[in-house]
Amino acid sequence: MSECTHNCETCGSDCSERTAESLLAPLNKDSSVKKVIAVVSGKGGVGKSMVTSLLAVLMQRRDYKTAILDADITGPSIPQAFGLKTKAESTGEALLPVKSKLGTEVMSVNLLLQNESDPVIWRGPILAGTVKQFWTDVVWGDVDYMFVDMPPGTGDVPLTVFQSLPVDGIIVVASPQELVSMIVQKAVKMAEMMNIPIIGLVENMSYFECPDCGKKHKIFGESHIDEIAEKYGLKNVAKLPMNNKLSAACDAGTIELFDGDWLDQMADCIE
Repeated sequence: MSECTHNCETCGSDCSERTAESLLAPLNKDSSVKKVIAVVSGKGGVGKSMVTSLLAVLMQRRDYKTAILDADITGPSIPQAFGLKTKAESTGEALLPVKSKLGTEVMSVNLLLQNESDPVIWRGPILAGTVKQFWTDVVWGDVDYMFVDMPPGTGDVPLTVFQSLPVDGIIVVASPQELVSMIVQKAVKMAEMMNIPIIGLVENMSYFECPDCGKKHKIFGESHIDEIAEKYGLKNVAKLPMNNKLSAACDAGTIELFDGDWLDQMADCIE
């Protein structure tokens, strides 16, 4: 057995001294990030990026400095939600995030591409490496809450984020369908396996509220989110309605102007 070098990053031995902390990537030297919140989903198309954007805006409104690391490299949508068209600039040694109109800092691959519609056709290790670079090579400055918009599922990139970034908590986003609820449990179990606390569950498209009579209609059937929350001992559950104003705000790049209290309790827990 070779002599221990006390550097787990370069050592191939699987000894009792190896710790999970040794996998953490160093934050950019000119940055300070107090809390990292990952927003995850078991599958795509459930509104994870919208929830990420809404939470960042809510915390910004509470006078905290917020940032979004867009880890969904192949399907980045954060820049569009905030109406960001300016490209990220480089100092020669590091990248500078793009700041939204109200102050949220964003780094996304779409802020680096020549054309935002250009596809990113990379293999898993390159995707994971890019996400890690968004942590190590971006000058974030002083950030109170960084939200990481994760790609769906439990593959290379989510694993890289959980191992390389000091994630303080996870928010799981789901839709009401029973199949999706089963997939949500995979995301919840992954969080448990990585020993990261789950802050709460957000059920998007939970219901539609009639603008005429105010009655709530469950378009996708009965919700199972409360059952999952009870099963895993999760107390904080938020339910987002199907709201055309929210989707229109994401498309128009005006998410910072949204009006609604659906995620206020979730923001309380984050705070």
